[in-house]
Amino acid sequence: MRTPARWARAEWGLLYVTVRETLLKRRLRAIPMTLAAVCLTALLQWVQNQEWGFQFVQNVGAVRAEDPLWLALLRTPLSLFVPALDLPVWGALAQILLVFGIAEICIGWWRTLTIAYVATLAGTLYARVGISLGGHAPFGLPWTDAQVVDTGPSAAVVGLAVYVAWRYGAYATAGAVTVAMVAEVLVKENLAGKEHLAALMAVGLLCLAVAVRHRFAHELRRRLRRAYARRMRRGPRRPGSRTGRGPGAPPIHP
Repeated sequence: MRTPARWARAEWGLLYVTVRETLLKRRLRAIPMTLAAVCLTALLQWVQNQEWGFQFVQNVGAVRAEDPLWLALLRTPLSLFVPALDLPVWGALAQILLVFGIAEICIGWWRTLTIAYVATLAGTLYARVGISLGGHAPFGLPWTDAQVVDTGPSAAVVGLAVYVAWRYGAYATAGAVTVAMVAEVLVKENLAGKEHLAALMAVGLLCLAVAVRHRFAHELRRRLRRAYARRMRRGPRRPGSRTGRGPGAPPIHP
């Protein structure tokens, strides 16, 4: 086998097999949440391009740093599916279909939504911190960004891509996505790029927490197996044998 093919199998083999077998067995029934997300995004795009619907979408799903925090948190779940007006909607739909679909198959729909929300919320909260720091600070933002609408589905897509790649051992892919987001900020420093980095940091901390939990769980299971093995080697306790500090029960003679 050629080296590129061997590398591709090592990098994406498990992920490919998982997605392929699930789709062959269940087809579109394997990704109901993803299909609903694609339809919702397309619907919101159509509504916000109507004269009567633009302000409605802004009121229910557009998050800005200048908004009160309680209002931003209330709008954040729906903001995942509000595409940017200055970008082609087919790009957002393709990203959601591909990344959300793979994530739903690999980690389940509720984990997919949770990680997508965490990534988006991290970007939303970072925008407030960055503006409070000011444009002169290394991680700050100019005050004009307070009126810019947050990233929409892109932060969730980036966070999910890194998390799923990490869970399935595609570490080079996770690293490539991270490097691409850093390069985006270096080439064009804007609110969206920095929010993507905030989303990556939040997902990275989540990956670390999951790894630590699995490590402790594995260590606990190993210790329990050792304790059980030692007990089995001792054999079953005989009736009438001594237990604790007190004397054993006297034998009963007929």
